[in-house]
Amino acid sequence: MPSGRRWSAHSGRTVAGQVFMLQVVIVLLLVVSAVVAQVLQVRHDSTTEARNRSLAVAQSFANAPGTAAALRLPDPTAVLQPKAEATRKATGVDFIVVMNTEGIRYTHPKPDRIGKKFVGNIAPALAGGTVTEEVKGTIGELVQAVVPVRDADGKVVGLVSAGITTAHVGGAADQQLPLLLTSAAAALALATAGTALVSRRLRRQTHGLGPDEMTRMYEHHDAVLHSVREGVLIVGGDGRLMLANDEAQRLLDLPADAERRRIRDLGLDSDTAELIASGRMATDEVHLVKDRLLAVNQRPIEVRGGPPGSVITLRDSTELRALSGRAEVARERLNMLYDAGVGIGTSLDVTRTAEELAELAVPRFADYAAIDLYDAVLRGQEPKPGDALRRVAFSGLHKDAPLYQVGERIRFVPSSPQARSLDTGESVVEPRLRDAPGWRAQDVELTGRILEFGIHSLITVPLRAGNLVLGLANFCRSEKLAPFDAEELALAEELVARAAISIDNARRYTREHSMAVALQRSLLPRSLPEQTALEIAYRYLPAQAGVGGDWFDVLPLSGARVALVVGDVVGHGLHAAATMGRLRTAVHNFAALDLTPDELLSLLDELVGRIDQDETPTDSTAPVTGATCMYAIYDPVSRRCTVARAGHPPPALLRPDGSVEFPEVPAGPPLGVGGLPFETADLELPEGSSLVLYTDGLVEDRQRDIDEGLELLAGALESAAGGTPDETCAAVLERLPARPSDDVALIVARTRALGTDQVAEWQVPADPAAVSEVRSKVTRQLADWDLDELSFTTELILSELVTNAIRYGRAPIGVRLLRDRTLICEVSDASTTSPHLRYAASTDEGGRGLFLVAQMAERWGTRYTPAGKVIWAEQPLP
Repeated sequence: MPSGRRWSAHSGRTVAGQVFMLQVVIVLLLVVSAVVAQVLQVRHDSTTEARNRSLAVAQSFANAPGTAAALRLPDPTAVLQPKAEATRKATGVDFIVVMNTEGIRYTHPKPDRIGKKFVGNIAPALAGGTVTEEVKGTIGELVQAVVPVRDADGKVVGLVSAGITTAHVGGAADQQLPLLLTSAAAALALATAGTALVSRRLRRQTHGLGPDEMTRMYEHHDAVLHSVREGVLIVGGDGRLMLANDEAQRLLDLPADAERRRIRDLGLDSDTAELIASGRMATDEVHLVKDRLLAVNQRPIEVRGGPPGSVITLRDSTELRALSGRAEVARERLNMLYDAGVGIGTSLDVTRTAEELAELAVPRFADYAAIDLYDAVLRGQEPKPGDALRRVAFSGLHKDAPLYQVGERIRFVPSSPQARSLDTGESVVEPRLRDAPGWRAQDVELTGRILEFGIHSLITVPLRAGNLVLGLANFCRSEKLAPFDAEELALAEELVARAAISIDNARRYTREHSMAVALQRSLLPRSLPEQTALEIAYRYLPAQAGVGGDWFDVLPLSGARVALVVGDVVGHGLHAAATMGRLRTAVHNFAALDLTPDELLSLLDELVGRIDQDETPTDSTAPVTGATCMYAIYDPVSRRCTVARAGHPPPALLRPDGSVEFPEVPAGPPLGVGGLPFETADLELPEGSSLVLYTDGLVEDRQRDIDEGLELLAGALESAAGGTPDETCAAVLERLPARPSDDVALIVARTRALGTDQVAEWQVPADPAAVSEVRSKVTRQLADWDLDELSFTTELILSELVTNAIRYGRAPIGVRLLRDRTLICEVSDASTTSPHLRYAASTDEGGRGLFLVAQMAERWGTRYTPAGKVIWAEQPLP
């Protein structure tokens, strides 16, 4: 070509030039795209790294030993500030801030900001979650994380925040940009060189292709075809094999002269031969060819204008299937561990937790699973090595397996795998029980029947909680022929480790629950006092989860009266039980003052308020947030019952005719709330009526409201009409679940009345001369009651009391005798002045009357009434 007409290889007028320009544009676009993508990726990676690092540092510091304890110190900053700064410098974050639950900082890199409120969102962390947010602070754009600090009981006692600026994490873009530019320059150089080669090639090809070029192209094609790791077949339209590369020859084990032969004559299995000869489309159809699983793809070639026939590709998926099978096994094991995390320990019951472990393991891991625990664990105590075990849970494919049954006590011989596991605290696997003489020595006859049944492999894993071994978990196989291996042993240990924590938690709860129940029962009345006004039966049921503060009491009062008390302290646990004991003691003391129900509840309200103020909440206890109480006084003479309640459910009244009603008793506020007075209701109870007092656990729980509970209570009382109080209690409790969610205290009191033949009363004029007439009437009445032996002391007591009433009291003055379990003398007047016992000097003319009354009577005292007061004295009957 003449030099004047020779075009430059890089000129845009030639094909090579156009290709060159296109390559330049492509390279520039790729460089720009790479730079933009790199910047975005670096920014994303910087933010992600900042989030991860700040969250990791915050969680590590929050969970570090001593962090939760330091927050309870008087000066947390003195302990936490040096640690926070040291950690900040070591981890490379910009700040570590420890704060209380109100967001007040205890630590900060700048000390002048300690004590100020933290800037950020802390609400999710207070709820037990974590917060990671991007903010623009004084040091630039940063990422900060806030995590909770928990104490041993899981309560959030503080917060930790760590933050780092994204600029400190990034910086990779500046380092990689020169590399990108260098790569772009190299690409342009390569493009220039490539364009020159293409230009020369094109100039040669403009004169036509020669045999060498065609031969070289075919050789390259043939080399590629036979070197790929995928079988390739070309089948003609007549069903003959046109081409098979080396990989196809190997996978199908074709003969050397396979080409040009019919597919059905190559010795392939019928399914594979049928597919290849059919020419139909196929996508990843799996066929078993000898010992290989082949994925077959087939496409016809005539659809693109080619000759009749089809192209088939083959891939060996045998190894892929094996890997897929192992991945499926791993996935199933992960699922099992996840199910163990959410399905074991759903209740604080030792036996149920053991059953959950056994049920999870069968049939997914083992054919039979048995859990053996020490008896001490079932009682909530720490086990002692050497004690026998008890089988508490069993699960299996067949219930008739010749294994130890639930409830049996087992003592393993020293050579058994179980004994070795208990001694060493390590798991033991016996892949072939038939070849394990130590296991067979446990019980030759029983182990022989186990082998005959088909059980052939065993794993025994100790249930360990720290250094404490609680028992054993045993896993057996019968229908799965493969013995247990090392991987399955690791899975069993992981399952048992998770279950052991739950069983130990249940054991500790059982111990605490038993202690609380024992404390509460010790604070409840062990026996009812002797009295004749009421026939009483009672029941007390502790709650299923946690002991509450329910209590009841029966208190004899003066004048043959009886007080009934039922109360409930808000909360559960030892603290509630102890508070219940304090309130019960206070009720005893207040009742001794013969206070009316509303006055007694007012004093209790003040007492609960003082208890709340005096108590300091700690990690394990909480202040009393209130209590409910009902106080009723029944008088067998008037058959009247005075009732007052403080936030307590109303009493139920079962009348002699079998009807049930809930009397209207004013509902005062719960104890400890204060601010409102308490009111009383006077009920006239026919003899033989049953007054029913109870706590809210009887009529209210999570499945039903109080209205439904009251209806059920009324129905139970109606069904028990005519029965004894004890039978009434049993009928009521039959309507309750076996294990109530709250404590239940129940009192059924059937009323009795003092007959007119047991009561004598007179009105006394305010005249000292009337004292002798009173003595005469009393003497005659005692004679009618065959109590002549008490005439002298009774006359003396009444003389002194009536004389004091005439001299110091106000009319009207009354005298009443009651013949009950004791002889009760009462003198009433309209004055509210109370007499006091004192020791008179030898020169005093008076002051010895009450001293003589106290010496003669078994008990004496004063009670106030709306009309005045009553001075009473009791004497034992002869």
